[in-house]
Amino acid sequence: MANSRFWIISMTIVGIILGMAIAVGVVLGNNTTENRTFDIDYQENSFLMDGKPFRYVSGSFHYFRALPETWQRHLRTMRAAGLNAVDTYVEWSFHNPKDGNYTFEGNADLERFIQLAQQEDLYVILRPGPYICAERDNGGLPYWLFQKYPNIKLRTSDEDYKREVSVWYAKMMSKMQRFMYGNGGPIIMVQVENEYGVFHACDKDYLTWLRDETEMYVQGKALLFTTDIPDERIECGKIEGVFATTDFGIDGIHKIDEFWNTLRKVQPKGPLVNSEFYPGWLVHWQEPNQRRDDNEVANALKKILEYGASVNIYMFFGGTNFGFTAGANDIGVEDYLTGNTTYDSYVADITSYDYDAPMDEAGDPTIKYLKLRNVIKDYLTLPELTIPQKTPKMMVEPIVLQPVGKLLNENTLKYLSVRSVQSKNPQSFENLDQFSGLILYEAILPKIKIDPTLLRVESLRDRAFAFVDGHFVGTLSRENKIFSLPLHSQFGKKLQLLVENQGRINFHIANDTKGIFGRVTVTQLGGREEEVLEWNSHSLPLEIAQIDKFLFNHRNDRTEIHPRGLIMEGPVLFLGQFVLETVKGDTYIDFSEWGKGVVFVNGFNLGRYWPIVGPQLTQFIPKELMKVGINEVVLVEYQRNPIDFRMKFTPIPKLDGK
Repeated sequence: MANSRFWIISMTIVGIILGMAIAVGVVLGNNTTENRTFDIDYQENSFLMDGKPFRYVSGSFHYFRALPETWQRHLRTMRAAGLNAVDTYVEWSFHNPKDGNYTFEGNADLERFIQLAQQEDLYVILRPGPYICAERDNGGLPYWLFQKYPNIKLRTSDEDYKREVSVWYAKMMSKMQRFMYGNGGPIIMVQVENEYGVFHACDKDYLTWLRDETEMYVQGKALLFTTDIPDERIECGKIEGVFATTDFGIDGIHKIDEFWNTLRKVQPKGPLVNSEFYPGWLVHWQEPNQRRDDNEVANALKKILEYGASVNIYMFFGGTNFGFTAGANDIGVEDYLTGNTTYDSYVADITSYDYDAPMDEAGDPTIKYLKLRNVIKDYLTLPELTIPQKTPKMMVEPIVLQPVGKLLNENTLKYLSVRSVQSKNPQSFENLDQFSGLILYEAILPKIKIDPTLLRVESLRDRAFAFVDGHFVGTLSRENKIFSLPLHSQFGKKLQLLVENQGRINFHIANDTKGIFGRVTVTQLGGREEEVLEWNSHSLPLEIAQIDKFLFNHRNDRTEIHPRGLIMEGPVLFLGQFVLETVKGDTYIDFSEWGKGVVFVNGFNLGRYWPIVGPQLTQFIPKELMKVGINEVVLVEYQRNPIDFRMKFTPIPKLDGK
């Protein structure tokens, strides 16, 4: 009897375990993990999924550029276009904003994103970097690496860098293992590094180490791959035992045979893949929006697919660089005599990542979407899905904002400054353990003996508003190579340089630390330069927690500002409200009449605005951020405001401005 009871209990437990295993198979995959493989038939130049030829047409969608409430809708829109996979970067700094501080919830819930992709019948191409570029601050690498290791050499065999990557991968990649295709999940490919061939280090030992570090979690359950620009530098990005792909857009489609031949030099056999086919392009402040013709994009995609290639459309949905996440580029200038390229032209990325993609910033299908879908249907079977309609957009009546505080006012500073350091020389953002926002540098000027004298900052990253005794005297700019300005002896004694971080460089990355570096000098008699020393550096990260503390005590204040709308005594905090009876859809703030600054809606940092230079004039507000009743808007305005303090809204984005 005892043995029978034991047998019954044992069989019950076995049944429960089998049931759980089947359930897991249903949740994680369309079948159980047995015989699930994704690899390559090099002789037939084809991918093999479970032993059968396979090709993908995927689209890039970065989960961190959209609110999680919108992920499933965007993924379904992508699937309806005929895509069979979604490609996403994993942003280290997004999940690990401070040393030892990790987040995988809310906007950072990568596991949920992958589960939703599988629910929408999409395979996943995972690109964990750890460097991702992606027009993100520091290429997705955490700023605190510079603070912790001032001499760190990113993307190399530097032991400090490798150690931190290992810690990060242990946190993140361990979560990804259950989603690998061979384990029943949707991840078919995992990238190792990112366009490493164009990186100056060309450190093969590092690439081999990173390959092994990645494979420790993939364990053959998905395919490792690299992506590189198709020129002679592709050799530096090639890793032994890792499948190689390339990337190019419509601007180079006339060289497609040359590009494939370049790929074949490092990988003679295997399927052809364009891992980043560009239907649009990235955009910087102070330049025109980068549009690409819809028909040319569709024809280029058709040409790629005619080669039997697989392709990822970058971006298919771009989204928004919310907060301070937008990066910057260092545009190379080539010397036509020597052929050498000098990288010293800093340009900051705009907040919108619309990218002129097939799905616009709000996730709506465009004409380009329809044209690409019409191409894809000739190569892949379209799903039985209706193309989603555009989401509603709503008009909000203009509101009047109240100027409630000046940032340089001592009372405001005590709320917004999180730390102050006295030192001989200015402290960097990283030294103050600060991601972004502003730093206020204060010092006493030497006695000015000539009128005017020249104030000069040797190295500035990135933009500084200069004040003397609280009055605006000029702007210095890394972008525009303006590092000096005249000062008159009657201006006063107290020098204040308010420095803005406009985004760390994301491409040709080279430890782009922020703040004032080198000497700050004034020119004296005989052209002699006298250094300004003994500084107070005030950390102003412009995080909503500090702003809310100020508003809790001062939301009913009104500060007097210049009657012509010029910001002459330091940035101004503006506060306003709009009331909604219903939230009918997304909307946009129209900043056409404002200057430069940062905007928060209901405590959420929408990002930087700069309509004076454009081309982006509007700021996207997803409906998920708004609520029935009172909605609050906070601006930190640096340069100018409308004289009536009015903020306007529009249901139509404006990305092709000045």
